[in-house]
Amino acid sequence: MLPRRELLEGAQDPRALESLIQQAEVVLRTYQPSWSAFLSAPQREEAEQRLGVLEELHLNSAGGFPQAERRRLQISRSDQPCDADEKPPLALIEVSGNFLFDPADPAAIRSALIEQRSVDPSNLGDVLVRGDRGALVICSEAIAQTLLELTLQVRSVDCQLQEGDWSRLPNQACSSKTLTSVEASLRLDAIASAGFGVSRSKMAAWIRQGRIRVDWAVVTTPSRELQSGERVQLEGRGELVLDRADRTKRDRWRLQLTRRR
Repeated sequence: MLPRRELLEGAQDPRALESLIQQAEVVLRTYQPSWSAFLSAPQREEAEQRLGVLEELHLNSAGGFPQAERRRLQISRSDQPCDADEKPPLALIEVSGNFLFDPADPAAIRSALIEQRSVDPSNLGDVLVRGDRGALVICSEAIAQTLLELTLQVRSVDCQLQEGDWSRLPNQACSSKTLTSVEASLRLDAIASAGFGVSRSKMAAWIRQGRIRVDWAVVTTPSRELQSGERVQLEGRGELVLDRADRTKRDRWRLQLTRRR
């Protein structure tokens, strides 16, 4: 048995972590590797920090492409490493529709699948918007065929669902880049616009729409000031870390940022 009490003490999401602990205990008893449901990024990070240090377990995650946020976690015994060529139980669905006058966003597509088709959120991975033509949705293999037999309405847009082409997903390895910038303030919209390379007005709009997260928590106030060490996440665009902020002689801020994709 795993040290459940110690593993759960102070956990950010004890319910999700306890489910993974139960799954890990089954793996240890049966010698059979097992895939979790899709985990949010903070759930996965917490699991990897707490379970990943246990000598008897080996963890591996997959979300369909290297930068995926929502991923499934494979748990296996450390004395029985998994087959590196084994494909994770993922499927790719293409959502096609004319979003020219009603732009698609990941949250709206995910909500439509959950509310209209009763899809369990734990079966849904990342949603990648493809301009005004729709999106690619990563999901569990178990529900893919059911989704392919259905239509979907995302707000005012009627959509068709079909099997997606994996080659259209980003396949470059995760990378990081150090950036420097001088800004008048430590406002979220100023720093995020510089780090992600978009206009400040667009970034402020995204923040108000709830698309920006700080340490995985949604922030809707553009004027919210960042502190050194905080991480800013934008789905599909990676993560920005404020490494350092120093005052200049002209009372501005010289920033050192790390962009991870």
